[in-house]
Amino acid sequence: MSMRLYDSATRGIRDFVPLRPGHASLYLCGATVQALPHIGHMRSGVCFDILSRWLTYRGLKVTFVRNVTDIDDKILSKSAEAGEPWWAWAQTHERGFTRAYDALGCVPPTYEPRATGHIPEMIVLMQRLIDSGHAYAVDGDVYFDVRSFADYGALSGQRIDAMHPAADSVGADKRDPRDFALWKSVKPGEPSWDTPWGAGRPGWHLECSAMATKYLGAAFDIHGGGLDLIFPHHENEIAQSVSVGDQFASYWLHNAWVTISGEKMSKSLNNSLLVDRMVEQWRPIELRYYLGGAHYRSNIEYSEAAMNEAASAYQRIEGFLARASEFLDGGVAYSPRLPQAFADALDDDLSVPAALAVLHDTVRQGNAALSASDREAVLRLWVEVRAMTDVLGIAPPAIGAQGAAAHSALDALVPVVLELRQAARERKDYATSDAIRDGLGAAGIAIEDTASGPRWTLKEG
Repeated sequence: MSMRLYDSATRGIRDFVPLRPGHASLYLCGATVQALPHIGHMRSGVCFDILSRWLTYRGLKVTFVRNVTDIDDKILSKSAEAGEPWWAWAQTHERGFTRAYDALGCVPPTYEPRATGHIPEMIVLMQRLIDSGHAYAVDGDVYFDVRSFADYGALSGQRIDAMHPAADSVGADKRDPRDFALWKSVKPGEPSWDTPWGAGRPGWHLECSAMATKYLGAAFDIHGGGLDLIFPHHENEIAQSVSVGDQFASYWLHNAWVTISGEKMSKSLNNSLLVDRMVEQWRPIELRYYLGGAHYRSNIEYSEAAMNEAASAYQRIEGFLARASEFLDGGVAYSPRLPQAFADALDDDLSVPAALAVLHDTVRQGNAALSASDREAVLRLWVEVRAMTDVLGIAPPAIGAQGAAAHSALDALVPVVLELRQAARERKDYATSDAIRDGLGAAGIAIEDTASGPRWTLKEG
């Protein structure tokens, strides 16, 4: 079965055929660093991380670009309100996004360009647009002429005459109120860069077209982002890129939202759940399981009960792997092997729910094999579960390089502490033994005394 993806541009499932055999190019609209990230922002990061992992597992060399928008109206407004330089405000919140991506185990992209680092590429693109008659300059502002591009509105399924005026600019000299800003002339107190049309700063849509083609070329495979970006952002990217002859993206993928009480998460609704807060209440790996568990094109309705259910489901996977590793005594070589049904599920428009059904069924088989002390079956199923969690980015015991390093340290240190506890028990110093147990418990490490000796695990939750 070949991999198939839902393309928003054609509104249908298509076989994924990379432009270059053996390679896959992916551009994801990343963070606009106006504020700290909530779980709605991170859903996009997790979904496209799973896609990138799956393309890699399928043997493709993936070039993954995820941009940072570090200059826009909201960054300027919020930094001014806070009395901070715009660049300091942007950098602080960019670090917050990096912290969230890392906590949730998102593999770093191949390139993570900032908009402010690509002004020369934007100037070149604007010049191409003006020379080809698709853009015009008025008193230092540069606008895209939407009526010059016959397919404007095709991605979002809208007609130009039914569209509202462009929200990013209100220039009185625009040819059409729907024309959008490629470049905004300098305003008092705002940062600016010099161009042939005057000093100013870039429009949001221009930034992504310039960065995508800088790193992936005039034609690349996949452009991704949230559903809310289809219009106007992605519509405008297509217009300004295709109108000058670039093929741009072959496939458009859009993830759905995280909602609360049926409403999309947003700062304006004051219903955000910041990742920094969430990972204090839940383990990051459980939060990743929750955000990645639904089909990427389906909304997730957030509730604490749903989060609890996801955490419990993940802990069943984790529990089997821990018991199986103990049963196998660690003396096995790991070579990834996936069940065909799992691979088929991810090939079918990245159907993670179907893939998770295979994973949990394999866990159930593995628990039965453990009960029967069937070493051969346990080994086979352990390998399959481990491989599936690797692909989904939820391999226990921790997410990310920092988590792996921390767990390695625990692997070395906790047995030493348990030996001290055992020595205290043997000399009947139960006060010391209990103090060691309680101290480990306070640090999040649960101790279970078994017939073969003490066993430790990280506490759930």
